[in-house]
Amino acid sequence: MKKALIICAGGMSSSVIAKKTTEYFRERGKAIELDATSASQGAATIAKDDYDLYLVSPQTKMYFANLEKAAIKHQRPIVNIPPQAYVPIPMGIEKLAAVVEQNIK
Repeated sequence: MKKALIICAGGMSSSVIAKKTTEYFRERGKAIELDATSASQGAATIAKDDYDLYLVSPQTKMYFANLEKAAIKHQRPIVNIPPQAYVPIPMGIEKLAAVVEQNIK
């Protein structure tokens, strides 16, 4: 099972998006799971090295450089989520799923 983590401001909106994207992958027989955390916990969570991919939400992109340093240290990819892929509707979930599939190792 591959795992990706969404890092956002408070972790609330991203929790919904993570759940819907995980369901999207399950419905298609893909073993990819998404979780979410807040930006304040982002670097600490990356340091645990439990995920294959880190995704930074549009509202927390200002933290990307610091989070990227932590991800690089653990040789994990990290990407900014495009705004159109950060919407909990089917079109947004499909776009986020595509971002995950393109970047997860």
